[in-house]
Amino acid sequence: MSTMTLRTIASLFSLVLLATSASAQDSELRYGSGVPASVRAFNQKALTYLAETQREAGFWMDTQGEGAGVVGVCVMAFLASGEDPDYGPYAENVRRSVRYLIASQDPSTGFISGAGHGPMYHHGLATLALSEVYGAVNERLLWKGSEVPEAQRRSIGEALELAVRCIVTSQDQNPWKAWRYSPEGQDADTTVSGTVLMGLLGARNAGVEVPNRSIDDAIRFFETNTLQSGLVTYKPAENHGDGLCRAAIATLVYAIAKRQDSPQYAASSSFIKKFLDEDITSYPFYTRYYVAQALFQSDFEAWKVWNARTVELLTEMQGPDGSVKSDHGLAYGTGMSVLALALNYRLLPVYER
Repeated sequence: MSTMTLRTIASLFSLVLLATSASAQDSELRYGSGVPASVRAFNQKALTYLAETQREAGFWMDTQGEGAGVVGVCVMAFLASGEDPDYGPYAENVRRSVRYLIASQDPSTGFISGAGHGPMYHHGLATLALSEVYGAVNERLLWKGSEVPEAQRRSIGEALELAVRCIVTSQDQNPWKAWRYSPEGQDADTTVSGTVLMGLLGARNAGVEVPNRSIDDAIRFFETNTLQSGLVTYKPAENHGDGLCRAAIATLVYAIAKRQDSPQYAASSSFIKKFLDEDITSYPFYTRYYVAQALFQSDFEAWKVWNARTVELLTEMQGPDGSVKSDHGLAYGTGMSVLALALNYRLLPVYER
């Protein structure tokens, strides 16, 4: 049995112990009632495409700027359907990507570089990916046969701790105690902050020490930006767009940070449902990724309806080769689409409800 399977079972078992009773819906929510054949078919084609188009060094050429964040997305896509990360069909793809993320990390600051727009987006997604492979990928196999110089090698745990240190340092020097596009940013917004905070929460979930103040300060930033209507502003006193993505991000971070009893969580989770019958046109892949998780955390019945529609939509969008086109490249569109459907499998530990 793989390390990831053991980790997943242990996480689910702990949830069962915490529950005093379990309804039929609780059981379905935690373990699933069988992954739909359409989701399995979509995943198989998508992951085959990603595996066949990955470069030896661990990245995908069609991504804009070959960013570390896209590599992180694809790592999580390979893990999401439960394949053995050490000996399964995508084991070498996972190892290549993890090696790429670690080799891309600045050993002094912990920053995982990502070219193009919003480097901290890349760092947050890469940190989340490292948190999901930590304890799941056999370190003895990770560097076997690799041409990465010894000076650039470190364990997944070491890389994850460095990535967390970068996030905390960036936050501590930020007046808003949140994050913007660069680690040195002096302003903050809720989209970057949500991505980075999920990386931090994923690391904490994996067992890495994260200061409580870091989580509390970041959640306070989201509370400041959550209006009574549930609309979550982009920046303090600044807003644009319909707000669906930002409300989904806020709902998710409130839930994962165990703030479901807050009025802000109630407001943002209710706000999302106003848009569920509308087509997602603004940053559709990024938005679908967060809406899936936010609904799963806040309203399981609404998630089931939304998920069925999204499976149909993404299946229609998928090309014959398994790819899904996006404005940020085929690897990004394909990986994010897999993650939008990943909750059908209930396997990535950070998203457990």
